[in-house]
Amino acid sequence: MITIENVRDFPARARGAYVTIGNFDGVHRGHARLISELVARARAAGAPALAVTFHPHPATLLRPDQVPEPLVWLEREIELLAAAGVTDVAVFKTGPWLLGLSAREFFEQVVMAQFGVRGMVEGPNFFFGRDRRGDVGVLGKWCDEAGIDLHVAEPLTTDDGRMISSSRIRKTLVEGDVAEARELLGRPHRIRGVVSHGAGRGAGIGVPTANLDEVDVLIPAEGVYAARVLVPNADDAPPTPWPAACNIGPNPTFGEQLHKVEAHLIGFRGDLYGRVVEMDFLRRLRPTRAFAGLDDLLDQIARDVEEARRVCEAD
Repeated sequence: MITIENVRDFPARARGAYVTIGNFDGVHRGHARLISELVARARAAGAPALAVTFHPHPATLLRPDQVPEPLVWLEREIELLAAAGVTDVAVFKTGPWLLGLSAREFFEQVVMAQFGVRGMVEGPNFFFGRDRRGDVGVLGKWCDEAGIDLHVAEPLTTDDGRMISSSRIRKTLVEGDVAEARELLGRPHRIRGVVSHGAGRGAGIGVPTANLDEVDVLIPAEGVYAARVLVPNADDAPPTPWPAACNIGPNPTFGEQLHKVEAHLIGFRGDLYGRVVEMDFLRRLRPTRAFAGLDDLLDQIARDVEEARRVCEAD
C-alpha cells in the first residue's frame, strides 16, 4: 500500500502507471470489471496498474451527516483490489490538502506531476476536484491535450438493466437480501467484530453464541441468517471457516431490545472472547420475532441451525 499525504511525495515504482481513481467501496463486480480493463491496458503498455482510493471517504469531511456506511474496511478493500490484479494500491489520506484542489489543480499536480500517469481508466460517473467540478468529459479533454490515454469503462448492469453500484448493494443489505448482495458483490458480504461477553443466555439454553461488537461496516437487516464465521488461527495460518446461524437484532422473547449481532458456530468448541472474527452472510432464513416461550424458541433455533448447516454445506 502507498499512502498519499501531499501532492509531492510518491514512490518511483508507481509513477508512469495506468491509473484508476475512485471510492471502491465493496470492490463489487462493477469495480472488478473496471480493474480488469485497467490491468489489460497496463499490461499492453508494459506499465504498472495502480488503483487509487480514499480514506476516510471524502464525505466524512464534506458531508459528515451523509457518510454512507462502508461495505468493507480499508485493509479488506486493499486486499480485494490487489486480488483483482492491480500492481499497487495507493490511498489518499483525505484532508483539506486534497479536497481543496480544483479540478485543474488535481489534474496538473496529482495526475500529471505526482503520478506521471501513462493512461487512466474511469467509470462514467467519475468526478474529481473541489465541489466535484471535474467529470470524465473534462478529464478526456485534458488527457488528450497531455497525451494521456483515457478509457471510460461502461458500467456493469444486471439482467434487468440496473447498474451495479455500492449504493444498490447497501439497499439490498438494509433490506436483508444478502443473497442479492452476494450476486452484486461477486462474493458474500463480510463483516468483522470483536467477540464480547453477552448475557450468557445462549450458553444457558445449550446454544452458545459469539457476540460481535465494534463492527465497522454495514450490518444487514434484523433477522436470522445462514453464515460462515472465519475463526483466526495462531502463527498467521489461514482462518478456519465454521458454519453458523447468526441472529441480528433484539431478543423479543426475553424482552430484550438491544440490537445485537450474535452467531452460533455449529459444532465449535473453544474460547473466542476478545478475538476479532470475520463473518460472511450466505442467506437470510427468517425475520426476528417473539416466541410464546422457551420451548417454542428452542424448536425454532434447532430448525435454524439445521437449515444454516445445509446452506453452508451446499455453498
